Formats: sequence, structure tokens, C-alpha cells
Amino acid sequence: MKRFNNNTLALVSIVFIILIGIGIYFLVTRESEGKEDKENNPVVDQVDEGIKIVDVSSTSRPFAVMINNHDIARANHMGLQDAYIVYEMIVEGGITRLMAVFKDVNVENIGSVRSSRHYFLDYAMENDAYYVHWGWSPQAQSDISTYRINNINGLTYEGKYFIRKTELNVPYEHTGFTSTAMLNEAVKALNYRTETNKPLLLDYSADSVDYSSVDGVKDAKKVTIRYSNYMTTSYEYDEEAKVYKRFANGEVHKDAVTGKQYTAKNIITYQVANSAIANDNKGRQEFDNLGSGDGYLITEGKAIPIKWSKDKRENQTKYTYLNGDEIVVNDGNTYIQIQPKGQNLVIE
Repeated sequence: MKRFNNNTLALVSIVFIILIGIGIYFLVTRESEGKEDKENNPVVDQVDEGIKIVDVSSTSRPFAVMINNHDIARANHMGLQDAYIVYEMIVEGGITRLMAVFKDVNVENIGSVRSSRHYFLDYAMENDAYYVHWGWSPQAQSDISTYRINNINGLTYEGKYFIRKTELNVPYEHTGFTSTAMLNEAVKALNYRTETNKPLLLDYSADSVDYSSVDGVKDAKKVTIRYSNYMTTSYEYDEEAKVYKRFANGEVHKDAVTGKQYTAKNIITYQVANSAIANDNKGRQEFDNLGSGDGYLITEGKAIPIKWSKDKRENQTKYTYLNGDEIVVNDGNTYIQIQPKGQNLVIE
């Protein structure tokens, strides 16, 4: 019995030594892999709990609202700070139009609401959003029908789901507004699908993301995005608040209700080719926005080179780092600035 016990103890000792060796091997390997990841990817502790810009567990569909960005209308912008994503793209005449995306928020004043352009539909579809507009171009009207997009049109529902703020003392076409309460009533009345069939466009981190180790990162304290001779959008970084203050043609871009300057936590900017639609006497634009290209994610004082790709109009745009991994953005609102190809982009 004593001999048996000694053999057993020897066997246990050998097994114990082997297990210690395996443990040390995995610890060293894991530490080495962690160091390699840190050199190529942002350092982020992704936690869904605590994300404030959206409820990541929510299955409700958002509203994508066309916003008038004419210089006369801009002074009366309302509600944009409550949008978790805002797109800006050029339309005819060198002006831009915004599309503000709202999800699970109560916003009393949104506007002024303007008419649809067909390429904005691509970005409403990628968010599985109800599309809110006041009028449409012939191309947009056709595509809304073709793609069977759940839309809410001020031409049809003025006085019901849209109102006129004629007290603003601006031309009549700049007085159209709505609210999320009215839009929710429209969804019920029109019997639109309420459960989303797509995930969130962007991957959010509840904790601040450190991008300092990402390839090609550079400082971004001021960003200037030129769209045309008529329109330049710019941002200045507020280091204390860790957001970008928004300017339109050098003027503070602020909310008419709160009086506060609009800010962005994240900016995604890239360029696509555009051209005038043949035989369109209004000068409406066509966008070559399918394919792939280069761009930047700009956040917390840094500009990170990224790649974008979009293979179908209804599919989501994919944003990746240069190594191919999906980007992670800081918790907060995002402006997606899709700039005409060849226009100046200055990051300093």
C-alpha cells in the first residue's frame, strides 16, 4: 500500500507540473497576442450596457427626416441634437440637405422638413427607417414606390402629421415641421411595420475608445468639409466636452429652440462622385455611391483612416479600419458627411 501511494504521488506531481507549464504557455501567448492587437486596433472595452445614444436592445424602427439646409432655413433648425445619426449630402444648386435619424426619443420640434432626393433613400433603407419628407423629386417618387419604402409625406399629411410655423417670417417652403409624437401617430394610422429588420449601422462603445495606436491616426482639432462654392461645413473640437462644435459657412450652427450650438461626438467623412441628371431642368444630382473608397472616422481629437463599402442601395454601408476590422465609435451622435469627390477636406 505504501508503494502504491508513492507512485500515485509521483504521478500527481508530474500532472501538476504539466498543468503549470500549460498555464504559463497560455498566459504568455495571450499577453503576446494582446500586445499585437494593441499595435493594430483601438483599445476598447465594449460594453452594451450604459450606451446612451441609443438603446442597443431596442427593436423599434427609427425615423429618417429630410431637413432643409438652405441658408434661410438653417437659422430655424430644430431638434437635430436629438438625432443619433445625421447625414449631409449635396443637392442641386450647390446647397446641401440633411437627413436626421431619430430612434426612441421624444422630440417636439423637428425641421424644417424638406423634399426627398432619391439617393437619400439608400441611407434611410440602410437604417430600416420610416422615411419622412415634404414632397419629392420625380426620381425619389419613383424609387419610393419601387422599393416600397414606408414614407410619411407632408404633401399628403399637412395639418395632421406635419404643421406650418408661419410665425417664423420666412418663405412658406421653409415653414414645415413635425414631431416624433405626430410621426408615431402616422405609423399607427398607416399600419407600418414597427419591428426593425436590421441591426444598428454603427458599433458603439460605452467606454471611451483609444485610437492612438491605429495605423495612420492623426490629430483632428479642426475639420473643414467643402461641398461647393455655396456650402462648407466645419467643426472645432471642444477638448473639455470631448465633442465637435458644428459650423455652417463659418457661422455657429445652433438650435432655434434651445439656442445651443449643435455638436457631434463622431464624424464620418468620405467622398463620392456626383453629376447632374441628364435632361433634369432643376439640376438634380446623381450619386455614384455604390462601391468602396477611403475616408475618416473623426472623434475625440483624432482622425482615423477608414474604408467604406456599399454593395446595394438597400444594404448597410460597411465602415472598417485599414486592417479590415469593423470600426467602433464612441458613444454619442454621429454626422456622416458624404462629400462630392474632388472637394477640399482639411483636417488639422
